[in-house]
Amino acid sequence: MSRADLRLLCDRGGTTSGTAVRDRTTAIIRRVREDGDNALRALARELDGVSLPALEIPMAAWHAALKELDAALRRAMERAAQNIRAAHEAIRPAGLEVETEPGIVVGRRPDPLRRVGVYAPGGRAAYASSLLMAAIPARVAGVREIIVCSPPERSGVPGSGVPGSGMPAPTVLAAAALAGADRVFAVGGAGAIAAMAYGTASVPRVDRIVGPGNAYVAEAKMQVASVVGIDCPAGPSELLVIADESATPDVVAREVIAQAEHDPDAAVVVIAIGESTATKVADAVASLLPSTTRRTVVESALAARGALLAAGALPTAIEWANVWAPEHLLLAVADPAAAFGGVRSAGTVCLGEQSSVTFGDYMTGANHVLPTAGLARTYSGLSTLDFVRWTTYQRVNRAAAARLAGDVATFAEAEGLPGHAAAAQQWAIQ
Repeated sequence: MSRADLRLLCDRGGTTSGTAVRDRTTAIIRRVREDGDNALRALARELDGVSLPALEIPMAAWHAALKELDAALRRAMERAAQNIRAAHEAIRPAGLEVETEPGIVVGRRPDPLRRVGVYAPGGRAAYASSLLMAAIPARVAGVREIIVCSPPERSGVPGSGVPGSGMPAPTVLAAAALAGADRVFAVGGAGAIAAMAYGTASVPRVDRIVGPGNAYVAEAKMQVASVVGIDCPAGPSELLVIADESATPDVVAREVIAQAEHDPDAAVVVIAIGESTATKVADAVASLLPSTTRRTVVESALAARGALLAAGALPTAIEWANVWAPEHLLLAVADPAAAFGGVRSAGTVCLGEQSSVTFGDYMTGANHVLPTAGLARTYSGLSTLDFVRWTTYQRVNRAAAARLAGDVATFAEAEGLPGHAAAAQQWAIQ
């Protein structure tokens, strides 16, 4: 791979936005701010080919969708919900206090947000799993009200005259019921993000917006971030596999195909330890591709954002992984626990080839709403921490106040704030 190709591989920011996406998103947000519900209905007609009978979906429809769900799928969704709940209850934020000096206590208390908005993707596919991943941690954290926005099912061709259902996919509605959401709206794309950020007559304004989406959703979240909290920036799916000679080539190849089938903009990279391992993985991918159902999507992704690299040693591969900072990192190596010790920048890490990324996508209980485009260097995946704000507090008794007074007054005078000095000094003789 040339240096130019390597730079392109590392520069994934361009996959989540661009001038056309930014301009179109800005226009949609402006329309929703100015025309509220009318703009949302118009966007549904223009973009989804759906005339919405109502923006809000009654709760009875969610529970009907859950009741009508295929029995096997319902069991799988209930199992996923149970595991997500268990994992996130274990990492629920807890308050703490510390006594910095005798009589001086500083504390921090987690306060659940009042209302959050969850975006559940539609479009190419309906991701009920993402709704579970976002809404269940919010409920565990104690959020009072959970609002869900998801696109209505499309008619197929906007403007074709073929009516859509006017509702999100049945699996999304069923997931809303399982997750304990409070309200669901058949609103998608950048319009949904604008509606939750600014509020309309029907869609209430929220305190934080979470959940993945397409390039327009990701761009809209960034544009409204000055008025509402958002989760980690999330774009097209990413996978980095580090495989040594112990890895099963077919296993690695199937992981590659699984993540590449998400989206033509997905980024999938394998770092093989040794040339022999690289050759075996390449042969396995080539062998499996012809029978892949979403072959066109997979091949597009691998051609645009795929790579097979060879490294001489595992530490070199780990060092590169920390620079690339993938959404998903699969350690298909002989001692994954030892390798994990050196990992510092990944959205989630799967230890061992049997810890398939797809297990985390659906069922382990770990969250799959994760940072992409190298932002795992800075952001973490979604968790209960995203659904609280922290209130700090301090408590000083009279004896401690008397001890603090002199030094605080000295500090304040040095900064030219005599009022601060006087406020402190009044306690010097208490």
